[in-house]
Amino acid sequence: MFILYAIVIGLVVGVLVGGRPAGLADLPLRWPWLMIVGLLIQVALFSAPVTDRIGALGPPIYVASTALVLAAIWMNRRIPGMLIVAIGASCNLSAIVANGGYMPADPATMAALGKGDPTTYSNSAFLADPVLRPLTDIFVLPAWLPFANVFSVGDLLIGLGVAVVIVVAMRRSATSASLQAGHPA
Repeated sequence: MFILYAIVIGLVVGVLVGGRPAGLADLPLRWPWLMIVGLLIQVALFSAPVTDRIGALGPPIYVASTALVLAAIWMNRRIPGMLIVAIGASCNLSAIVANGGYMPADPATMAALGKGDPTTYSNSAFLADPVLRPLTDIFVLPAWLPFANVFSVGDLLIGLGVAVVIVVAMRRSATSASLQAGHPA
């Protein structure tokens, strides 16, 4: 859910710097269907009916779907901000693979949200000694925020990159519109 905040921040900053939302429609995304498929797999994977039954298939499906999304992001690395998203996604995928298909969550951060160790398959897990600990879910959004959850450095980079993609696309649209109208940008 961390990405939702990045989208809102990107849109607000984009408008504040004179951007136009129409610019988002002009993003030259390559392989957007691959991103959508990977994300939809994760939405299904982490929905209650599936998490209760998935068992040992959960970790490899999570890794594969994350790799699909990363591949699509990498195909779009020339879009300003997308390389930041790719670095963040790589950090997350590295931590997930290194920890057997789970993103370790710090027990103290989960406790701050009133959450315990998941009893069904989840993308987060408590591990006593996680590999690549600095890349795991060690940060927490305040509980008073909607969709408060734990997050990682990778999530932070993904969010920053998404906001940059949005702001730059919105600004390019505003600049194009000004030039077409005969006004200097």
